[in-house]
Amino acid sequence: MKITWLGHSGFRIEIGDQVLLVDPWMTGNPMFPEDRRGEAIAGATHILLTHGHGDHSGDAVALAKDLGIPVVGIYDLMSHWEAAEGIATVGFNKGGTVMLGDVAVSMVNAVHSSSVAGADHPIYAGAEAGFMIAGDGHTIYVTGDTDIMADMAWMGERYAPDIGILCAGGHFTMDMDGAAWAARTYFNFKTVIPCHYKTFPLLAQSADALIKGLPGVDVIEPDVMTAIEI
Repeated sequence: MKITWLGHSGFRIEIGDQVLLVDPWMTGNPMFPEDRRGEAIAGATHILLTHGHGDHSGDAVALAKDLGIPVVGIYDLMSHWEAAEGIATVGFNKGGTVMLGDVAVSMVNAVHSSSVAGADHPIYAGAEAGFMIAGDGHTIYVTGDTDIMADMAWMGERYAPDIGILCAGGHFTMDMDGAAWAARTYFNFKTVIPCHYKTFPLLAQSADALIKGLPGVDVIEPDVMTAIEI
C-alpha cells in the first residue's frame, strides 16, 4: 500500500487493485506542485469526496471527465453532478459500503458542513462524511473535515482502523491536540497521518502536538508527493 499526500486534505492511495484520489484539490492549492499533476493522477480508478467545499472538491468534476473515472461520495451531490455535469458517480450514504474492485469503502459520519459555490451564495451539497477504506489487510480512517464526535467510539470499535488520516489544522476542524485526544480515546491506530494543515497561515504549521499526544503511535508528517509505504 502507498499513501501519497497531495497537500491540504488530498491523497493518492494505492490499495488493493485500486488507485484512489481522495479530496484531490490541486488547482490553486499552494502546497501542490502543478508540474507533478500527471504523476499524482496516473492510473487513478476512482475519486473519493468527503464533502463539497472547494478545497476538497475543486478538481473532482474536471478529473472525472479527463480520466473517465467515477466520483464516489454522498448521494445528493453525486446525483446532482451526474445530471448536471454528465460524469459517472457512485452515490451512497452514511452506513453504506461500496466495493471498488477488492477495496471496501464505508461512509461514516463527520461533523462539519458541506456546500459548493453558487453565483451569489453557497449551495447545499449534501452532508459531510468520512470514509473507512479496507484493503491489503488494513483499514484506513479518512476523517474528512470534522470535530471530535462521540460517534468515533463506535466507529473505532466496529471498523478497527489501524491507519488514521486525520484533519488536524484547527480553525475549521479539530486541532492537533484534539486529533491526538480523539485518536487515543477512540482508536488503536498504529499509524497516523495529519492533514488539513500547513496550507494557509490560519492553520497549524506543525504536527508536534499530535506527535507528543500519541506516544507509541507512528505519527508521520507527510511530504507532498512522497509516498508512504505501509
